[in-house]
Amino acid sequence: MARRATKKETIEEEAERLRGELRRHEELYYVYDNPEISDAEYDALMQRLQEIEEAHPELQTPDSPTVRVGGRPAEGFNEFVHRRQMLSLDNSYNIEELRRFDERCRRLADERAFEYVAELKIDGLSLALHYESGVLANGVTRGDGRRGEDVTGNVRTIRSIPLRLNKVDLKDEFEVRGEAYLSRETFERINAEREESSEARFANPRNAAAGTLRQLDPRIVARRKLSFFAYDALAGDRKPFATHWEALEWLKASGFQVNPHRALCSTIDEVIEFCNRMESERDELEYEIDGVVVKVNSTALQEEFGQTTKAPRWAIAYKYPARQATTQVLSIVVQVGRTGALTPVANLEPVQLAGTIVARATLHNEDEIRRLDVRTGDWVMIEKSGEIIPKVLKVVESKRTGAETVFQMPTECPVCGGHVSRPEGEVVARCVAADCPAQLKARLLHYASRRAMRIEGLGEALAEQLIAKKIIGDVADIYKLRVEDVAALERRAEKSATNLIAQIEASKTRDLPHLIFGLGLRHVGERTAGILARSFGSLERLAAATVEELDAVHEIGLTVAESVRDWFNDPTNQSLCARLRAAGVRTEMEASTAGAGGDGRFAGKQFVLTGKLPMMTRDEARALIEAQGGRVASSVSKKTDYVVAGEDAGAKLEKAVELGVDVLDEKQLLELINEAANKNERREVA
Repeated sequence: MARRATKKETIEEEAERLRGELRRHEELYYVYDNPEISDAEYDALMQRLQEIEEAHPELQTPDSPTVRVGGRPAEGFNEFVHRRQMLSLDNSYNIEELRRFDERCRRLADERAFEYVAELKIDGLSLALHYESGVLANGVTRGDGRRGEDVTGNVRTIRSIPLRLNKVDLKDEFEVRGEAYLSRETFERINAEREESSEARFANPRNAAAGTLRQLDPRIVARRKLSFFAYDALAGDRKPFATHWEALEWLKASGFQVNPHRALCSTIDEVIEFCNRMESERDELEYEIDGVVVKVNSTALQEEFGQTTKAPRWAIAYKYPARQATTQVLSIVVQVGRTGALTPVANLEPVQLAGTIVARATLHNEDEIRRLDVRTGDWVMIEKSGEIIPKVLKVVESKRTGAETVFQMPTECPVCGGHVSRPEGEVVARCVAADCPAQLKARLLHYASRRAMRIEGLGEALAEQLIAKKIIGDVADIYKLRVEDVAALERRAEKSATNLIAQIEASKTRDLPHLIFGLGLRHVGERTAGILARSFGSLERLAAATVEELDAVHEIGLTVAESVRDWFNDPTNQSLCARLRAAGVRTEMEASTAGAGGDGRFAGKQFVLTGKLPMMTRDEARALIEAQGGRVASSVSKKTDYVVAGEDAGAKLEKAVELGVDVLDEKQLLELINEAANKNERREVA
């Protein structure tokens, strides 16, 4: 939050300080593409300055950030004066503020009916494209809203921007506005390349897009593969269409990429429904968004409502909870995982992020700490994406005081005191003590997890108690537990103990892929576990496989083959498998799937699951598909063969329809699986 004036700081001094801070952050953001604070924190500073200037108009200066839209153009490109100012948007952060926007629009409309258009707010960089007789003449950044940078040479490399239009029925000179952006996949590729070149990672896709468009060499821009969504059209300084929706349709017909996730809404309730739906589908999109833009549809009403010095009165941005924030590192601790891996974690001053309070962020490994140069006491920018644990993006070096301390990785395990080893060529240090309780706890939790053996009730606190009381020494001991053993522990009741034992008993029937995954072999994830289970059919046959036999399996390389062989060569692991088998845990694939490679319908085919299926969970559907040789991916692309759509299927289903991908419901998927399984069974009998 923005710091308010203290007794020693007058309102006038606070306003001047805020103006200085905002100017500095604008230059970092717009000119150097190197932000030190999140958008939400910047907005908080701006909001506080606006509050002061509204209460004390005499304090507003002609160059205040509140009357500007953005930063000045960067050096290296010619300036271009926009025919019509490229305005910023007012922001709303909750439904109440969105409803207040609707109330203002209703008052301005004076009881006349109107509609809204709701569009995704892409995390990218605004561009204005100027066309002459249907041919691209200039591509210009927003700049300060009145003057931008002419980056035409770079804009021409963006393949989703047409150089010549399919349809021209406006005056000879007109303008298309939109957002240049990077897909998630491209963004990660660029950052990986920068890491390999010892360059700093981009903090977010918006910075990466801005940094790309400001490259002086268009060849670099072409390699980075920017994309573009068009969202408005102008003829001179006026809007040529009666409605915004009509403009979007014209843009699409003229060869522009227009975002398909938009809605024409007759009420604010419909707008809110769209905002909520897209927030739930946010992680399924192939690009980053940070909210929804809401616009009055009628162009005549837009002109009538007008604008402030900074933003239109007929539009607003509904912002989703921030996914980036700056906070302070209070300490750095080391966690020990199930394979003995030591992972440094930053304990943070708690901060609001993506709707939750975040107090920890991963630092991955010692090399990452050195690359970021993170120290205890540093201020850092953190990011949270989807369900992934927050990570540290960068250090805010300007906030260093000299009191920060450099972190050193321990040479002994912080839990058991065992020796720590980091083999040459590896980035991860590991505790090599076989009896390390931290490793045992992590192995128990992994084995009991939903994607492994699914033992509900075996959580972190219970695992710690069972280990401390020496009731459990490895995962096989789980099957020796009795109700009275669990009920006797502190804060444990007989009912919860009975439920736990029932869950443990049910886990014995889990199929072989779940068991292999649950055992936690290095380099063996959920998909690899399924491939191994189907290829060998039983834990016994897998345990007897040679490195050559393992390496010969499709998609199993030498690294995985050697890791699997090493695990089964260990006498302790051999004993563990024998005890699991003796306890009644299923160690063979079901007859219908053992050794199955599926038929042509599944072998090598790529599936995507979306929406809620009527009878199966997504995990169960994934297991059935993979049992027949298919592969389940997370996003829809041209390589996708089938999309399995359930109730409330959203962005993935729309993408499938757009690309012409075959769409199945649950019933059709099961029919396909049954046909493939029956054909495979007939083949085996023959």
